[in-house]
Amino acid sequence: MWRTVLGLVRACHPEPAAVVTAVAGLLAWGVGHTPAGIASVVATVLASQLAVGWSNDRFDADRDEQVGRADKPIVTGTVSRRTLGTGAVLAALAAPLLALTTNPTAALCATVGLISALLYNRPLKSTPVSVLPYAVSFGALPAFVVLALPEAPVPPAWLVAAGALLGAGAHFANVLPDLADDARTGVRGLPHRLGTTGSAVAAAGLLLAATVTLVLGPAGPPSWAGLSAVATAAVVPPVSWYGGRRAARAGTRPVGAFRAVILVALIDVALLVASGRVL
Repeated sequence: MWRTVLGLVRACHPEPAAVVTAVAGLLAWGVGHTPAGIASVVATVLASQLAVGWSNDRFDADRDEQVGRADKPIVTGTVSRRTLGTGAVLAALAAPLLALTTNPTAALCATVGLISALLYNRPLKSTPVSVLPYAVSFGALPAFVVLALPEAPVPPAWLVAAGALLGAGAHFANVLPDLADDARTGVRGLPHRLGTTGSAVAAAGLLLAATVTLVLGPAGPPSWAGLSAVATAAVVPPVSWYGGRRAARAGTRPVGAFRAVILVALIDVALLVASGRVL
């Protein structure tokens, strides 16, 4: 039992799942949700993340076995394909139901974000529009948080745009460590077509654009904290990419690029919450 539970935790992509869920909770607090509202937002986003992570590993099981991904529980036998598939279906069904504890409009937005993410797993992952689900789902996340308020206000366009830009940047950064393995198994998404250099440049540019949008989007002049966040977004992704290239040359799997996305995302959310300029 504990072996299966551990396998499910590892298969849900726990690091990004935890960060995305925490970001949603912080945003919910920042826009003024009650504790019950925050709980509904967090539960919905967590269920969505579980559905996306588990279905991703289930769909990629053959590919992961082919390239010997020892970090994947389904490859090491820690969790079965059937268990992972069942968990993904249950989580995908639970997410919209949990979102309905807020209001129907917010639930619809959350469902669109979930469906978009699931479509990335199959069939859009290996197409030239592979970045589109990331943009749609990450843009839907802050929109859902705002719409989940009792009065369901219209989400600010700059907030949705920043989420979409951040998601698009995350896509390019997330794929960087896997480009070689993906090439061996026939995955040909947009980052694979652009190559390592093109994807790294796209990731850095999109993350910087997301941060600039968050800093300049709200009314009023940008703060020094905001300008510092822009400087961080301009420096951290390129540095992480350089470290990833060194790791690749040394024969190890580079993971710094996606963690750079996480760092920039957390800085952006902290900036929003601290300044009280979300709405």
